[in-house]
Amino acid sequence: MTKGRFITLEGGEGGGKSTQVFRLAEKLRRLGLPVVTTREPGGAEGAEIIRKLLVSGDPGRWDAMTELLLHFAARRDHLRRTIWPALERGDWVLSDRFADSTMAYQGYGHGLGRAVVEQMYTLVLGDFRPDLTLILDLPVPEGLRRSEDRGGENRYERMDVAFHERLRQGFLEIAKLEPARCVVIDATRPMEAVADAIAAAVGSRLSVSL
Repeated sequence: MTKGRFITLEGGEGGGKSTQVFRLAEKLRRLGLPVVTTREPGGAEGAEIIRKLLVSGDPGRWDAMTELLLHFAARRDHLRRTIWPALERGDWVLSDRFADSTMAYQGYGHGLGRAVVEQMYTLVLGDFRPDLTLILDLPVPEGLRRSEDRGGENRYERMDVAFHERLRQGFLEIAKLEPARCVVIDATRPMEAVADAIAAAVGSRLSVSL
């Protein structure tokens, strides 16, 4: 059986990750590839329950360590029930967010630091990593404006601008530290141009013709 591939789309608020997951999935399916789309936090029954705890309520509802633990609890359920079985079947899995978001939001945004997040990652996930991570990058004011325009506000979107600036820099540092896995995509461009850039990155990194 052909080994599945795991692609994650990351970035701050308003970058268009959900839209681009859908578009990339369509392109891959046109090649006859089996594709599973999913998201974090969430992606499995238990993880979706934890998602409600994380995205609703006051911005100060949880401290950084509690958020870290909740995210990794949800991620473990997501992996066991959705991601790992799909990869075992040979499916391509596309996830709107994964562990880099925890590093950016809790590690950088909330200031827990890389070491704590990396320790939790190793404990919960071992050496499992995405095959490719696409980081959709755009200036914080533009991202927050887009989020507000779509009307889907969650507690993270209500955190202050300084928090969002820290997490943006966190994503860019993640990409700099892991260039073999990560590709930064300029998300300020029109939707079609972003989709084309993503297709080019997937094609070159994972040897498929999109």
